[in-house]
Amino acid sequence: MNIPLSAPDITDAEIDAVTAVLRTSRLSLGPKLTEFESAFAQYIGTPHAIAVSSGTAGLHLCIRALSLGPSDEVIVPSFTFIAAANAIRYERATPVFVDIDPVTLNATPELIEAAITPRTRAILAVHTFGVPADMPAILDIARRHNLPVIEDACEAIGASLHNRRVGSFGDAAVFAFYPNKQITTGEGGMVVTSNAEFAEHIRALRNQGRYPSDDWLQHSELGYNYRLSELACALGLAQLQRIDSILAARAEVARRYRERLVNLPLALQPLEISNATISWFVYVVRLHDRYSQPQRDALLRALTHHGIGCARYFAPIHLQPAYFDWRDVRLPVTETVSARTLALPFFNRLTAEQQDYVCGTLSCEIDRL
Repeated sequence: MNIPLSAPDITDAEIDAVTAVLRTSRLSLGPKLTEFESAFAQYIGTPHAIAVSSGTAGLHLCIRALSLGPSDEVIVPSFTFIAAANAIRYERATPVFVDIDPVTLNATPELIEAAITPRTRAILAVHTFGVPADMPAILDIARRHNLPVIEDACEAIGASLHNRRVGSFGDAAVFAFYPNKQITTGEGGMVVTSNAEFAEHIRALRNQGRYPSDDWLQHSELGYNYRLSELACALGLAQLQRIDSILAARAEVARRYRERLVNLPLALQPLEISNATISWFVYVVRLHDRYSQPQRDALLRALTHHGIGCARYFAPIHLQPAYFDWRDVRLPVTETVSARTLALPFFNRLTAEQQDYVCGTLSCEIDRL
C-alpha cells in the first residue's frame, strides 16, 4: 500500500461551491467571505470572526493588534508548530517557552505562571493536536496578572471544554484550514473574538490597514495582504456544513488505531478527557522511554519504506536552527516526548484495511528495534 500522512476530504458539494464562485465577478472580499465568517462565528460561539490567509497570518495579526514588540515577552509552549513562536518574533517580541503535560501535551498552567516576569505581555495557549488546554486555570492566571490570552486553536476546530467550544475562552483565538486540518480552504485561517474593537482592528490589518471609514486607496495604518479569497471561503463554507460528520469520522479512525495498538510498547493519546471533547487533528504515538530518538528515526524510515506516510510531531521549537538563541532552554518533558513521537497516517477516509496495514507494519518494525 501507499498511504499518505494526511489527505483532504473534498466532495462534489465543495467542487460545486467553488465553481459557482468562478461564475461570478467577485473573487475577493465578496459575499462568501461574509457568509463564511458569520457561519464560523456562530459555530464557535463568538460574535466576531475574521477570515485570513492562514493560521500563521491570524496569529501574527493578534500579536500585532495587541501592540506587542521589542522588550515584550509572550509565553508559549515549545511543543507546537513553529508558526506560534514565529508570529511573536515577527513583531520582535520574545517567545518564552514552557514545558508540557506528558498526557495532554499542552502547556501546564503551573509552569505558565512560573514563567511570568515583569516583561510578560501575553499568554499564547495552544490546544495541541486538538486536545483542549486547561483554559479555566490559564484564564485565572491571566486575570490575576492582567494578561491577554490568545488561543492557538489551529488544530482544534470542534474541540470543547465544559460545553464551550475552544476559541471562545480567550481574548482572541486563531484557527487554520491547511489541507491536513479537520476542514480545509486550501490555505486559510480565521481569527475569532468577542471584542468588537479588536475585530475591527484585525479586519483593517488583514487588508493593508484600511478601515471601513477610509476611502478606497486610503490606509490609516501599516497593514498586510492577509485576505482570504472568495474561492477559499466557498470551500470552507461547504466543509463547515458537514463538520459534524467529519469530526465523527476522525474520532472513529482514532478509536480504531487505539484498539489495534493498545498492546504495543507505545504511549497512546487518550480517547477521552474529563469535561472535554477532543477534535482529532493527527494521531501520534510515542515509543516507551526505553527507546531512543535514533530508534524512533529508524522506525520512521522503515514505515516510509513500506509506503506509510509518517512524521515526527513535533520537533521542539527551542532546539531548531532558527531558534539558536534559545538553545540553552531546558524543557525535559518536551524534549523526552518529542524524541519518541511519531504521527501515523490520519485523515477522514482512512480505511480499516489501511489501518490494519499501518498497525501490522508498525508492530513488526518495533520488534526489529
